[in-house]
Amino acid sequence: MGDLSIKIRIGDREYPIRTAVSGEERLRKAGKEINDMMRTLKAQFGGLDDKQDLLAMIAIHYVTEKLRLEEEKEVVHGAVSDKVDRLQSLVSSALLF
Repeated sequence: MGDLSIKIRIGDREYPIRTAVSGEERLRKAGKEINDMMRTLKAQFGGLDDKQDLLAMIAIHYVTEKLRLEEEKEVVHGAVSDKVDRLQSLVSSALLF
């Protein structure tokens, strides 16, 4: 699979992006989601027309969500590790008999 050159429109601008063919749909969905969120925030906050402010608010939203998911992942990873350790201990104990 080769690279693909696409353009993603965000706000009033087009951004040329090179991606693997397998990543094209994800990038297009990301661009659509950003544009949808820009419209939502603009409607929610009335006269907020500055694209930079809208994009900053979107960046804050997604980065805080990313951090939340990373924290959640660490908690789940810790719980899974504890359970695996417990299972290994039980198996070791059973093998000794």
